[in-house]
Amino acid sequence: MRVAILLYDRMTALDAIGAYEVLRFGPDAEIVCVGKRKGEIRAGGGTLGLVVDKELAEVPSADIVLVPGGPGQEDLMTDTEVLDWLRAVDQTTTWTLSVCTGSLILAAAGLLRGRKATSHWLALDQLPGFGVEPVEQRVVFDGKYVTAAGVSASIDMGLALANRMAGDSAAQAIQLGLEYDPQPPHDAGSPAKAPADLVANMREHSRLFLYGN
Repeated sequence: MRVAILLYDRMTALDAIGAYEVLRFGPDAEIVCVGKRKGEIRAGGGTLGLVVDKELAEVPSADIVLVPGGPGQEDLMTDTEVLDWLRAVDQTTTWTLSVCTGSLILAAAGLLRGRKATSHWLALDQLPGFGVEPVEQRVVFDGKYVTAAGVSASIDMGLALANRMAGDSAAQAIQLGLEYDPQPPHDAGSPAKAPADLVANMREHSRLFLYGN
């Protein structure tokens, strides 16, 4: 089972790594990190390096493709090389995945048109512009397309997919192995639960939180 994870500069590392830590335990999983150029990319604010093993042209097919989000996502939404590769590899996939604003990249490629999908809560309102129905859920399945909400939802998505592919016991074993038992100090992980003034402030400065500018 070949899992192709798209890497690019200024992506959010946990978008990819959270799902990676689940999917690598899949049956006969082969993980390949793919990007426009081989070598290191700099994630997030540029302080974390991740390595692209293969260029896009070297990965014409995959069983699963994963598209993370992050500030660099904005550039990829108009990158013909990346969008063409996504359209081509999607024809071979059993599952096409995104995390956070990675769904906007899939949407820009036209892969989510007419479908339901989620994204980071600050970016949900951008999906309708691509003919996508936004859904305020942590993980959304629509056919073979699986989209996850912001950042940490990548782990939930990985476990939900593991459950679909291998069953309850396998998914539970992965969850236990990761000791994924969230107990955050505050119940503020969604706009429905966070203090209203905090939500309003983040909405007002959404570009800063999503893209760093």
